[in-house]
Amino acid sequence: MSPQVSEELQGAGLRITTPRVKVLEFFRTTGYRHCSAEEVFRHLVEQKVEIGLATVYRVLAQLVDAGILTTSMLDSSKMVYELNEGKRHDHIVCLCCGRVDEFSDPLMDGRQKAIADSLDYVLTGHQLVLHGYCSNCRPKPQGIKAGKK
Repeated sequence: MSPQVSEELQGAGLRITTPRVKVLEFFRTTGYRHCSAEEVFRHLVEQKVEIGLATVYRVLAQLVDAGILTTSMLDSSKMVYELNEGKRHDHIVCLCCGRVDEFSDPLMDGRQKAIADSLDYVLTGHQLVLHGYCSNCRPKPQGIKAGKK
């Protein structure tokens, strides 16, 4: 167990348990982002970690409540988890291959705040997910060969 993981759990007021350590280490060491609970579970089982899917869901919820992870709904049926790195960002998702890219746009952020202000709201959060086709998946225009403009 890395000292960073144990310090992070203790700093969030969470007891150090094997399931919490394994789930957090998954996010800290694998480089995977935007993972569903099922994907986290499959990875841990492949690594020979003895853990149940219900435990993974419970630990993910605890890590979200502690502010270590955040959630996003990238489509209407799939919640994904990612490390909370303290930087607000939005997502764009390819409808064909599922590729997810993150972006942030100060103009868009300002516009959202202006809209909330004009409607007398105080923003506490938001999620923006754009959907489309990435450059590898979008249909090529008719009459144009790939690689030619």
